[in-house]
Amino acid sequence: EALGLFTGIGLSEAKARETLRNGALSALLRQAVLQARNVLGPALDKATGTLLYNAAARLRDPKHLGFLVGYIARRQILTDLQLSGTVRHRDTPPGPGGEGRAPLLTPALSPAALEYLRSHPLEPLDTADFEQACGVGVCVTPEQIEEAVEAVIGQHRAELLAERYHFNMGLLMGEARSRLRWADGKTIKNEVDLQVGARAAGQAPCGVVSPVGAVPGVRPAGLDSMITHVLPCRLLGLARSGRCCSPEHPLPTGENYKTEGYVVTPNTMALLKQHLAITGGQVRTRFPPEPNGILHIGHAKAINFNFGYAKANGGVCFLRYDDTNPEKEEEKYFTAIREMVEWLGYQPYAVTHASDYFDQLYTWALELIRRGQAYVCHQKVEEIKGHNPPPSPWRDRPVEESLLLFEDMRKGKFGEGEATLRMKLVMEDGKMDPVAYRVKFTPHHRTGDKWCIYPTYDYTHCLCDSIEHITHSLCTKEFQARLRRRGFPPEAINNFCARVGVTVAQATMEPHLLEACAREVLNEQAPRAMAVLEPLKVTIINFPAPKALEVLVPNFPADESRGFHKVPFKPTVYIEETDFREEVDKGYKRLAPGQPVGLRHAGYVIAVQNVIKDASGRVIELEVTCTKSDVAEKPKAFIHWVSEPLACEVRLYERLFLHKNPEDPSEVPGGFLSDLNPDSLRVVCNAMVDSSVLSARPFDKFQFERLGYFSVDPDSEEGKMVFNRTVTLKEDPGKA
Repeated sequence: EALGLFTGIGLSEAKARETLRNGALSALLRQAVLQARNVLGPALDKATGTLLYNAAARLRDPKHLGFLVGYIARRQILTDLQLSGTVRHRDTPPGPGGEGRAPLLTPALSPAALEYLRSHPLEPLDTADFEQACGVGVCVTPEQIEEAVEAVIGQHRAELLAERYHFNMGLLMGEARSRLRWADGKTIKNEVDLQVGARAAGQAPCGVVSPVGAVPGVRPAGLDSMITHVLPCRLLGLARSGRCCSPEHPLPTGENYKTEGYVVTPNTMALLKQHLAITGGQVRTRFPPEPNGILHIGHAKAINFNFGYAKANGGVCFLRYDDTNPEKEEEKYFTAIREMVEWLGYQPYAVTHASDYFDQLYTWALELIRRGQAYVCHQKVEEIKGHNPPPSPWRDRPVEESLLLFEDMRKGKFGEGEATLRMKLVMEDGKMDPVAYRVKFTPHHRTGDKWCIYPTYDYTHCLCDSIEHITHSLCTKEFQARLRRRGFPPEAINNFCARVGVTVAQATMEPHLLEACAREVLNEQAPRAMAVLEPLKVTIINFPAPKALEVLVPNFPADESRGFHKVPFKPTVYIEETDFREEVDKGYKRLAPGQPVGLRHAGYVIAVQNVIKDASGRVIELEVTCTKSDVAEKPKAFIHWVSEPLACEVRLYERLFLHKNPEDPSEVPGGFLSDLNPDSLRVVCNAMVDSSVLSARPFDKFQFERLGYFSVDPDSEEGKMVFNRTVTLKEDPGKA
């Protein structure tokens, strides 16, 4: 029982067993976990588990454990900084000569929870003094972090310019934390990364600047452009790791040849001069999706990043389809991608394709072989997977032999998987000799059956940047989640991308951040309507008129100047099943026998007179009387309703996974597929919505009062509308 309790808070089984061997610690940790579960429920996240373990292990006086765990369980102590007053930066960069430096320990400027309890052994404790000592209720805003980091960088600007990437960034993080003692360390680190990267690139957040070569209609600069710039900076992964150009050159289009790893040849300066003559110093970016699927939220970040950066600097952005994998590409994806870019509010400077340059890419591949920098290999795909494959036995085959074999590949003399062309280099992530060409007997969407060999992403991507004279090769590590069809407005996605910002470190974003952005936009854009998901029939036996009444409902109750819509009000209305109970519990304020409720916008209060049930005892209808609101006693609650409604289907989406980090083996030992939420989609087939939405079109958005924000799905048809729930009205604090 104790082992399961301890692994349930994120301890590995080995650590849990080690803890069990310490009887005193086991008893305290068990007490802490059980107390926390009484407040938070049985599923405790790993961060809370870590705090509980540290509290049990490091608190000297056990009599204060319950007091401390209470603050952790109520989410008033959220970080180890609040608990212990010390944070460890594990990724302090090495020193100038590559030597390691000791991790930087940054003490808080006040004692924090554990130290406070050690220094105050007597009871009763002064809770206000304790909360002040460990930062309870303190909220550090992103703006405060930005200002603090900016000030610290300003103090060290000279050293940053002199030492560049050898500068110890831990120093900046430590000084920023000393200004904001309760700020989240990861947020400070991301802000340091962002601001240092921006200054290093003359406000370019990150990326590789100024590949050189040729543009369509201009004679290519030749392979020297690739050797001097592209192979070191793209194929060796500098762009993927967010390396920026030299800080001595503000917005340095064309002058990053001084960066680490850049190979300079006798032709370098002439090529850079040609490049600058063609671009005129203009910023050029590109968004290069693969046309093999519908775009996701990570693509939206990349779109914002590339189009937004170009726009902010008076530049242009290309939309380039990376169409090098004909097996998976379809016309519908080409169309959908462009529509999505324009939906987000951007217009490409030019629409190009990697296949536009297949002839040039093939010519350059031949040149690589002639220079001894590429070879034909016969290792199987499974043999060269991963980062530590065995060296190719064909790596040192004669140049002439590789040229003949590559020509045989082009002529279709090898089957798929029998031969590849590989480049002689090690990428920054450790990948050895990446594949440049492979055999695929699949006709291409644009070039037909001209080719049976196709270039890979690793080879093509950087060279296309060079051909198009892209000045800033900005790359993002995308994260996935479908968007548009659920009703997320483009403004919300753009706002989310702006809030996420750019950092050279891979980051995981909480879904609720995107949902919050959606609520902000939809609250202003989505007119109100009323819908009932689980209808319960209500008959008003003293309806005040011989025929239906019309009720005016404001489209936006907070601003009635934005108009009204009409809904019918008849003797039969429908309410949510959950808005009626036969027995009243303490705190329940909705409809029950002896407890009337108001009908929103109708101006009437209803009271139950008779409850009608079916043979199984299930309530199927209520008979009620109504009274004008201005003469009735004020009810405890007002509920939504529909009358003469439209039938509709409603799709209720929830989080796809049960845990916050489904790929964390300590949280989900069975792997992420074992963590799928069986209720991530619930379809309500017999919902009802008021007739004001009758003329709505696909992707129109509404706020269904008391339920959430919904979007009309393209599956809607005459007589049966379909709505997708985009987000609920408020974030559920119980969600992981």
